[in-house]
Amino acid sequence: MSGRPDATVVVAVYNTMPYLTECLTSLVGQSIGLDRLEIIAVDDGSTDGSGAELDRFAELYPGTVKVIHQANSGGPAAPSNRALEVATGRFVYFIGSDDYLGEEALERMVAYADEHESDVVIGKMVGTNGRYVHQKLYKKNDPDVSLFHSSLPFTLANTKLFRRELVEKHGLRFPEDLPVGSDQPFTIEACFRARKISVLSDYTFYYAVKRGDASNITYRANHLSRLRCTAAIMKHAASLVEAGPDRDALFQRHFTWELAKLVQDDFPALDAETRREVCEGIAALADEYFTDALRDSLDVKRRVRICLARAGAVDELIRAITEEAEQGAPPFRIEGDKAFALYPGFRDESLGLPDRCYELVGEAVPGRLAQGTELLAAEWDQAGDNLHLVLSARIGVLGDTGSVTVRMAKGAMPKSADKPGARRLQPDHELPAPEGEFTRGTTDDGRATTLQGRIPVHAVKSKLGVRVYVDLAGSTYEIPVKTGGRPLPLARRWRQAVPYRVAANQNPKGRLVITTAPLWEIKPGAGKRLRHMLSRLKRKVTR
Repeated sequence: MSGRPDATVVVAVYNTMPYLTECLTSLVGQSIGLDRLEIIAVDDGSTDGSGAELDRFAELYPGTVKVIHQANSGGPAAPSNRALEVATGRFVYFIGSDDYLGEEALERMVAYADEHESDVVIGKMVGTNGRYVHQKLYKKNDPDVSLFHSSLPFTLANTKLFRRELVEKHGLRFPEDLPVGSDQPFTIEACFRARKISVLSDYTFYYAVKRGDASNITYRANHLSRLRCTAAIMKHAASLVEAGPDRDALFQRHFTWELAKLVQDDFPALDAETRREVCEGIAALADEYFTDALRDSLDVKRRVRICLARAGAVDELIRAITEEAEQGAPPFRIEGDKAFALYPGFRDESLGLPDRCYELVGEAVPGRLAQGTELLAAEWDQAGDNLHLVLSARIGVLGDTGSVTVRMAKGAMPKSADKPGARRLQPDHELPAPEGEFTRGTTDDGRATTLQGRIPVHAVKSKLGVRVYVDLAGSTYEIPVKTGGRPLPLARRWRQAVPYRVAANQNPKGRLVITTAPLWEIKPGAGKRLRHMLSRLKRKVTR
């Protein structure tokens, strides 16, 4: 390589064989060409042969691949800083040593940065082997995105192209005392100080790999370590961004992601002292940064858990987590135009948490509604030519009269109404006319509404889907009623003048549908003749 490279790729390496080989192969095979590329790999005391593999690539690609060996530092920050000390490229790019790049990644990003004078370029990342990567930022190419008015706060890894002049001008380095999340302070400050941040979404630039043994450092860290690192990250960000909407937009990520992860399903299994320390740590951060606007931006599940932790309500927090894991999401209580999730602690005077902690605030909840809505029982009731399906159903809401209705949708069940969750209707929706009359009650456990009633069956050839319509927090939801595996009444012949066959069935999605068809459409002997024709066809084929 002669002259100044366009891009320096920094690879911090610790025991990532055999993934390291694919990572390095993807780098030396970049379409940007070896003459425009510098690779600085720092072996952080590997013991699995990673160091030898780095030396092999350095021998194969002299002048391009440069290797530094050092004693283990405990994280990627120190080796990344060491590489920055010797980097010479116009841009610097960071890659995890177990990940790999698309062939044209560096060439495309450098060209885009030059075209738009970008200080930071973010190329689309995807996860492999079950690795989660937030995708909302990658909807389209955008030469100029904001740190505060985009999904960028949910994409704070350092796996981006940074103009090295920006890095050196502001002395940006990775904090070496953070075993987890050390890339976030670097990325936040770089994006905060950048003249322009660009996003490229029309190509897969980066493949983030979850190792088969889940040994990525993010997956190994314990609760208290992650809490301490998150506190340090937020403190650094607060030193750059003053209190207000911009800081709230940035910290929404940390309350939604890092802090909420500390009170997930594994929280109840922690020892009592660790649970207490986790709650105290969350409380300290909430007292400092959890504004009302930020609180309202969270979904109700995460908001309740953060609020319970902040209040030191460890027992209620454990109940909230375990009950949801065992029974599903709690029901909603509807009061006028408001809806509240009935998690533990709701209106508990000893805790004194405001209702707002439990309220649905501009949140769509189709999955939660569908989860708690299913058939309890069904049977036919016939008097002459009058036929009804008598049913009872459970609806996962509690509320005032009129909040829940049941209607029979005319025609075949539309695909839009037969998704796994409920469907939130548009504001200008038109509901079908109600079929039948229903009475309301409450389940024995007090967690849901029950509906009992009679749906008339009409003498037409049709397929009718039973759906529930719920008005909740300013929106109306359409919920197909699941059969729940409960027995359905047998199909029967119905009417005398023009006999019909009527059946209550479970469709392939597990939803309750009623089908009716005139029996004259099923001609006598049709099945026998069809079997005879198939038998003759089979004999001809086998001759």
